[in-house]
Amino acid sequence: MEQYEPDRLSPAQVAAMRRSFRTGRAALTRRSLLRASAGGALAAGGLGTLSACGIPAAGNTQGGVSAEDHSEKEKTVNFSNWTEYMDVDDSGRRHPTLEAFTKRTGIKVKYTEDINDNTEFFGKIKPQLAAGQDTGRDIIVLTDWLAARLIRLGWVQKLDPANLPNAFTNLSAQFRNPDWDPGRAYSYPWQGISTVIAYNKKALDGVEVKTLSDLLDDPKLKGRVGLLTEMRDTVGMTLLDMDKDPAKFSADDYDAAIARLQKAVDRGQVRRFTGNDYTADLTKGDFAACLAWAGDVVQLKADNPDIEFLIPDSGYMTSTDAMLIPNKARHKTNAERLIDYYFEPRPAARLAAYINFVCPVDGVKDELAKIDQDAANNPLILPDKAMQAKSRAFRSLSSKEETVFEEKFAKLTGA
Repeated sequence: MEQYEPDRLSPAQVAAMRRSFRTGRAALTRRSLLRASAGGALAAGGLGTLSACGIPAAGNTQGGVSAEDHSEKEKTVNFSNWTEYMDVDDSGRRHPTLEAFTKRTGIKVKYTEDINDNTEFFGKIKPQLAAGQDTGRDIIVLTDWLAARLIRLGWVQKLDPANLPNAFTNLSAQFRNPDWDPGRAYSYPWQGISTVIAYNKKALDGVEVKTLSDLLDDPKLKGRVGLLTEMRDTVGMTLLDMDKDPAKFSADDYDAAIARLQKAVDRGQVRRFTGNDYTADLTKGDFAACLAWAGDVVQLKADNPDIEFLIPDSGYMTSTDAMLIPNKARHKTNAERLIDYYFEPRPAARLAAYINFVCPVDGVKDELAKIDQDAANNPLILPDKAMQAKSRAFRSLSSKEETVFEEKFAKLTGA
């Protein structure tokens, strides 16, 4: 088990997290393009948390530390999630799937949208986790790289398969065996996040785009290409384009990918690196083509018929936001029942219809079609087997690799 490291993050890591905080996936309110009134304000003091990530190391950290499970007597579960990442009714105040769970089980869900950024939230809960204390939360949803770190630190509980029959049976194959949690012993995905190539047909004006190489090399696209500020997405897609597996690459492979990107930057091929603000550039045609997140593309296509996407033959990157049960959580069994509930086809379909991310649950198409036929037929929400086969994940990084790789990527992007 990895020991907690009290060292402060390197300048490159802090810069990467600040980029994510301002404009990356962390800056997205789920459904922000369709719900202009969505809240999701960042918590006060978030950036201050980033600048001081070190705390005293835990004395003896042990994995899977459980408090007495009060699930039987306390019919409640405390669920912390990202903003705009749950279905709501027309009033915008009620969550139909959570209410249906409570009606069936009698378990009340205290649902809190208090995760706006992975690192900020980690700063909020780590003193309690390091001290072996209850965070007051039974389920937390974190992006896979941070979920992996909490598992390595021994700060989340091992799940009981007996309470997760639907999750075990219905989990999509592409999400079953991440290198950071083999066999899903500690986590289950809430939603998937896919990185694809998006383009504006009008802006392309007949230029054919099929691969990332087309974006990086075609002189007709010079100055009209966008790449992402998220290192794992941009470098991962580049590795795939170079016939390298992002799940198994070496340091030399990484350097070759950075060099490949640097050549495109030096030629002026790349207009800029962006977070989710690429949506405006793509819609206006300032970007003819760019790397993009599938959830955004679904929403953009609904509003603009010129927006399309493609999956390169080389593959595409997929990450997840994962559900975990922290150490000392009071309602572990109730939490497992709620996790399992979202792997039933009906609630999974309701969720997918609302948030439009990659659904990690098999067997939901018929249920989703009852709600939204277009969503049921959309491979960005329900990938077919051929598309799933092209999905790749970025391998776990050691702390040293994280620092070195982020420094090189920061230099590339000019951050």
